[in-house]
Amino acid sequence: MRVPSGLVFPESILHSELFAVLATFVAINTVMYAALAIVKVLPKLYPPAWLRSRRERSETRSIHPDMPS
Repeated sequence: MRVPSGLVFPESILHSELFAVLATFVAINTVMYAALAIVKVLPKLYPPAWLRSRRERSETRSIHPDMPS
């Protein structure tokens, strides 16, 4: 059995609106999965930790004055 080289579908199918919609769906799906994979690889960010809470003192009250607050 000989497999044809080149396009398997006729050219009319490749230029149809249904094929364009399917190709768009596959492209968006691929981008979404790639974005989710990248987000999973990156370390977690905790934005509330960037701000000083009310429970933290602005100055250290340690017996070691060189320690950071």
